[in-house]
Amino acid sequence: MQIIIYDNAQQVAHNAALWVKELINKKPDPVLGLATGSTPISLYKQLVEQHKTNQISFKNVTTFNLDEYHHIAPENPQSYRSFMAENLFNHVDIDLKNTYLPTCATGQNPREQGLAYEDKIKKQGGVDLQILGIGANGHIGFNEPTSSLSSRTRIKTLTQQTITDNSRLFRPDEEQPTMAMTMGIATIMDARYVLLMATGANKANAVKDMITGGVSVMCPASALQMHENAIVLLDKAAASELSDHSYYQWANNENSKLIEDYGYFHNY
Repeated sequence: MQIIIYDNAQQVAHNAALWVKELINKKPDPVLGLATGSTPISLYKQLVEQHKTNQISFKNVTTFNLDEYHHIAPENPQSYRSFMAENLFNHVDIDLKNTYLPTCATGQNPREQGLAYEDKIKKQGGVDLQILGIGANGHIGFNEPTSSLSSRTRIKTLTQQTITDNSRLFRPDEEQPTMAMTMGIATIMDARYVLLMATGANKANAVKDMITGGVSVMCPASALQMHENAIVLLDKAAASELSDHSYYQWANNENSKLIEDYGYFHNY
């Protein structure tokens, strides 16, 4: 794991955008794994601005989202399809036919939908860079605590904590989903690079468990300790429960020299 600590959330988003920009400009047909939630919104704003200033084009980009609520119509304002349209897709030159979410509509078999999503990812050659956030309980995607570390795209029942955390996004008169389709932990681990963003003090305990705890199903994000190319971008609040800040800073300074010489990605 490469741990990089910044002063604030804006710096996290800015530096995450640099990784995405380099991939898009370096690889002719990049495949991005995308996340929803409040943390990546600032990243998407950066990418939209880069597109508007002709720094990047999404014409040849394929995207796979981590998750989508179960039994929700894509046009529903609470769907993650709508979230992505509002925050990224509607503002860049991406071909919507190349944007995928793990959907499961009423009457569809969740297992069959999960297998089909895995197949789509494989046919595109796999995910080059997977963007992640982390839940306060350590979940990545909607892989809640106790999720198998070898899990693949499937349906998951959300924990009460996740439902409560997400309730702020729903009006009192709206029905809030309690289940979702999500990439599995093994699916996420298949990505060539993983870039996790975490900001805010409410994520500090989960970040500590992910980085310094044992690999455990009780903190699904801890599986990233086993990933060859996992990059974790934190603001100081999210990193507040970590020790050894000076080492992380020193290591980042040393790695920066390599990035200047060879770029962010060593195999593109």
